[in-house]
Amino acid sequence: MAATNSLQSLHHHHSLLKTFSLDLLQQHLSDQNFREADEETRRLLIVLAGEAAQKRGYVFFSEAQFIPEQDLKDIDELWKKHSNNKFGYSVQKRIWRQKCNKDFTKFFIKVGWMKKLDTEVEQYNYRSFPNEFIWELNDDTPEGHLPLTNALRGIQLLNNILSHPAFEVDGEVEEDEVEGNENGGLKGLRDSSKPPLSNRVFKTDYSF
Repeated sequence: MAATNSLQSLHHHHSLLKTFSLDLLQQHLSDQNFREADEETRRLLIVLAGEAAQKRGYVFFSEAQFIPEQDLKDIDELWKKHSNNKFGYSVQKRIWRQKCNKDFTKFFIKVGWMKKLDTEVEQYNYRSFPNEFIWELNDDTPEGHLPLTNALRGIQLLNNILSHPAFEVDGEVEEDEVEGNENGGLKGLRDSSKPPLSNRVFKTDYSF
């Protein structure tokens, strides 16, 4: 009986494990379902960031360093491929560095995450999620508008994603460091040479 229970427990354990896959993200992007693709991207980042992020339901900025480079590159390439290079983290990084001089307020305005208020003095406010964001790809959609990264708890997570080694270009040296708490900052960011999660497994029963 004990052996049977052990086998059942092992079978149940394996039934909760699933090989990491970008198939669903690719399907959403191929179908131009950008709202669903954004949600799937957020879920994948939680998976890639590790067990603590999975249990918590969101990624701490210090956990971005644990995301394998190749997996993050693959996610980015899918976004670029299905948006004519208009969406993607590397697109956002280029805008942030080259057009906004790493000023996040300017970046939020440039990619359309903030909207101009109807006031005499020029003011901007964050768009309301999800209804005020743009989920279609057209000429009026700001470059770099998707995927979204929640910045309401601060810009550290977005900074660490855009500064991830996955998006370094030849000859580029990152000079930025975000002052961190006990959770880290950018310390150890270049140690994210873990194998792609395609070679690992994860539980599928997350709460978000």
